[in-house]
Amino acid sequence: MSRQAEETNQRTAVVVGGGLAGLTAALRLAEADHRVTLLEARPRLGGLAFSFRRGELTVDNGQHVFLRCCTAYRGLVERLGATDQVEIQPRLDVPVLAVRGDRHRLGRLRRAALPVPLHLAASLASYPHLAPLDRLRVVRGALALQRLDLADPALDQLSFGSWLRAHGQNERTIAALWDLVGVATLNARADEVSLALAAMVFKTGLLMDPGASDIGTAAVPLGVVHHDAALAQLERADVTVRLRTKAVEIKTVSATVGPPHAVRLENGELLSADVVVLAGAQESAAALLPPEAIDGQHRLAELGTAPILNVHVVYDRKVLRRPFFAALDSPVQWVFDRTPHSGLAGSTVARTHPGAQYLALSQSAVRDEIDLPVSELRARYLPELMRLLPAARGAEVLDFFVTRERTATFDPAPGTAALRPVAATRIPGLLLAGSWTATGWPATMESAVRSGHAAADAALRGTGSRVPVDRGDGRWPR
Repeated sequence: MSRQAEETNQRTAVVVGGGLAGLTAALRLAEADHRVTLLEARPRLGGLAFSFRRGELTVDNGQHVFLRCCTAYRGLVERLGATDQVEIQPRLDVPVLAVRGDRHRLGRLRRAALPVPLHLAASLASYPHLAPLDRLRVVRGALALQRLDLADPALDQLSFGSWLRAHGQNERTIAALWDLVGVATLNARADEVSLALAAMVFKTGLLMDPGASDIGTAAVPLGVVHHDAALAQLERADVTVRLRTKAVEIKTVSATVGPPHAVRLENGELLSADVVVLAGAQESAAALLPPEAIDGQHRLAELGTAPILNVHVVYDRKVLRRPFFAALDSPVQWVFDRTPHSGLAGSTVARTHPGAQYLALSQSAVRDEIDLPVSELRARYLPELMRLLPAARGAEVLDFFVTRERTATFDPAPGTAALRPVAATRIPGLLLAGSWTATGWPATMESAVRSGHAAADAALRGTGSRVPVDRGDGRWPR
């Protein structure tokens, strides 16, 4: 406990983990007049949504996007003063490219300025990757999804794929629409996903509000938002940020005077605190939890993880003329133009190749590929890019590298809801946060921020403090 906090009887908090969940919890507790220390084992903030330098390039570890319906994440961006550093489509518009032989077919999933469900009707009616009968199948499936009650616990026991087939879907509709969206948002294919999570994604993103699915992206490297802007706001809120600092044990102190918790660091230092928020990954939180701190603690390992692979290619010329596209009938899933964000235009490479372009492929649900050598991934993906993008056939590859997040998300399989703990533990003042906790959302940036709010709210309720009201519009609670 700091001398300043001791002298003023100010409550103290230690947040373990500097990802989006930890950032949110730390800022919320600081605003509630707690003296907060934020610990992060890595040299930067942002968790699994970060940037790093590779030579002259600034590289995002993954192509993280959000939707207009991600009100909690958008609220965090606003709290960080970074709204001018993100962009949201005026209306959903996803180019979907498929190649059969020498024939390129470009479809678009986009919305019109009409109420749900008419906002997607025109797009679906002209979607070239589905036959007319299959488009009707999709309508049938969407109407059935709308009728599902997201609060029904039975949904979590079913797989999305089995439910889709029971409601008229076939392999083509699953591949060309349901998995096209679902793999990117859930990090698993329909047969491997809990119906509860899939229904939440599709109902919230596509079937409740016409603008909910508009896609948002960072207009700058993720580190500018999640580290630079976050660090500035934490310092402004008087949060002590300690990077490269690892917590190795949480102790509950039995003394009747003083803070009830102590966090032991790797160097042996002890930090006392009234509130401790474990906001790291599920494995690190499980390792720090005292025995019997939560119901079903012995089953946390059953939650499992799922990887995401990102393939990065720098060409000597422009080969893609749109910001991104999704691919169908190809091992390639989603391709993003990262040239403006990476600093490539001002690099040495650009002086010799002024038209150079940097593409990043986001590949989810790739358990069979995550550990493949770079040479095999190069042999797999470069020919596919040439097949999808004719301009790439005559282009020189200036750089090719991969980033791997082997534990990018929790495994969203049926039955996972029972394994995801709530924020509060059995130990007063000890809270959990992270996208893997019981937010009702899949493992996304939105889920992480929501979990940070849940942990802060639970901590404040436990101390009898006023809990700010969530206005439900994406802005920071007041």
